[in-house]
Amino acid sequence: MESTLSVVSSKALLALFGVCDQHLRRIRDALGVSITARDGKIHIVGLEPAVTKATDVLEQLQACANRHGAILPDDVTRVLAGAQNGQSPGEHSFVEVFRAARQIRPRTPGQAAYIQAILRNDVVLCRGPAGTGKTYLAVALAVAALKQQSIRKIVLVRPAVEAGESLGFLPGDLQAKINPYLRPLLDALHEMMDHDLIRSYTEQDLIEVIPLAYMRGRTLNNAFIILDEAQNTTVAQMKMFLTRMGIDSKIVVSGDVTQIDLPPKTGSGLVDALSRLHAIKGIASVELTVADIVRHPLVQRIVSAYEKHPRKRR
Repeated sequence: MESTLSVVSSKALLALFGVCDQHLRRIRDALGVSITARDGKIHIVGLEPAVTKATDVLEQLQACANRHGAILPDDVTRVLAGAQNGQSPGEHSFVEVFRAARQIRPRTPGQAAYIQAILRNDVVLCRGPAGTGKTYLAVALAVAALKQQSIRKIVLVRPAVEAGESLGFLPGDLQAKINPYLRPLLDALHEMMDHDLIRSYTEQDLIEVIPLAYMRGRTLNNAFIILDEAQNTTVAQMKMFLTRMGIDSKIVVSGDVTQIDLPPKTGSGLVDALSRLHAIKGIASVELTVADIVRHPLVQRIVSAYEKHPRKRR
């Protein structure tokens, strides 16, 4: 089967194909089609389903180029993901963070649904494999809410559960020992805010990054609270964390239930919460999948390989 698209100019063609045809190569490899351009037209050749998808992808990217003047690699990732999943991710607004040059928006339909769930609900429980943006998108929305002054502070929380090493054998004082566990949350923050602004907000108690154990006994009002790596909480810890929620606060809980580092026969608080709380109004459950992974393309294949041949239980 062959399909043809018209292109207005060589400049539009360059934007569509990317520098050194980088966008074109990704579309060819992902959908298994042949794409050529001549006489102001793009010709797509291949099997009918693949040609249909490739045509839709190119049309969406062409519309994106017309609106924004350029096509980013993230745009290609987002549109390709929608085509491969049989869904159209559509156009989504940017999440407005402190760094104006940083453009953050969902790249897959699953991520778009995750963002909408956070915006519409006070508690969101999200499970999904590594690389699906569970933590990153939640932090982005928290930063946006802080910028818009719809919340008073951001609280980022992680359980300090070892994956093969004991805290006691790590050098330094308590703060030095827990810093490695909190680093992923700080990394996300640093992509959205300048270092000096983070330090200033931390000193003003507008941003707090703490281990889960430090949450006991607190009530957090007007806050955006994120619990990362929630699969490594116990049922009692999860109950303790969720009940810290105060007036005008929002909670996002995320984790990957295939990477639980709890002792044998210890139930995961995330797994329990997903089962126990799913029917409560105001609490949303979101599941991201391999199709929502937006890291290196090999990460999708690695996760799929582990899901296909899961580790045998002892």
